[in-house]
Amino acid sequence: MSTTHPLPSAASGAQVPRGATPRVGPAVRRIDLRRWISPIAILVIWQLASSTGLLAEDELASPWRVVTAAVDVTVSGELPEGLGVSLLRVVAGVAIGLVAGVGFGLLSGLSNWGGLLVDPPVQMLRTLPHLALVPLFILWFGVDETPKVLLVALGVLFPMYLNVHAGVRGVDPKLLEAAQVSGFTRSERLRHVVLPGAMPSTLTGLRLALGIAWLSIVVAETVSADSGLGYMIMNAREFLRTDVIVVGLVVYALLGLGTDALVRRLERRALRWRPS
Repeated sequence: MSTTHPLPSAASGAQVPRGATPRVGPAVRRIDLRRWISPIAILVIWQLASSTGLLAEDELASPWRVVTAAVDVTVSGELPEGLGVSLLRVVAGVAIGLVAGVGFGLLSGLSNWGGLLVDPPVQMLRTLPHLALVPLFILWFGVDETPKVLLVALGVLFPMYLNVHAGVRGVDPKLLEAAQVSGFTRSERLRHVVLPGAMPSTLTGLRLALGIAWLSIVVAETVSADSGLGYMIMNAREFLRTDVIVVGLVVYALLGLGTDALVRRLERRALRWRPS
């Protein structure tokens, strides 16, 4: 009969059987460098196409020119100023959209009368492409900050409403019944059962909403603006500066990835009670 000889664990000194693989925590997992192969290959091909003349500079600037342009607009202050203006617009629009979307979602999800009164008009409005409302918003509110902020808010409202509504309605009725039998009041059932049960769907809606928020501000600023990242892109288009255009688009992409990473981090912390 064979015996196993315990080996000391390097992390904690615990005994693990020979041949067993120690569990590696998320903090020490190595980054898979193979994921960078295709992005680096695309950049190399892009640079080679530009250097050999296959890709005209007035159609798409080379990666090196894009990097140089990013440094120039950063040093001149054009990029930081436009970034600050766009961030303020997005923050204001997201705040309004979150309050409206979560409020309407809870109202229609928790109350039958609320669902009858709120859900039909919201469902009808969400079928309209909200970006097509830009001309109307300009006619109604002018060309100042209001139409841009409201366009972002409208883009955030619908995914938040749908996911909050679905999350609240999707709570297991058996959990609510068990909480009621245990003597929980209505507010306690809402706080301890309904809201935690709706949290996964709500955070999914937040990820979708933030992506739509950046899309909305891109359209709003390129249609009617005298400041912001979108204005910088449109101004560069007038002078055929494709390098500056690409810089603006890359910044938008990085902002979208950054906000999505923040929500995913929040999701891991808020949903620690779920089994992995």
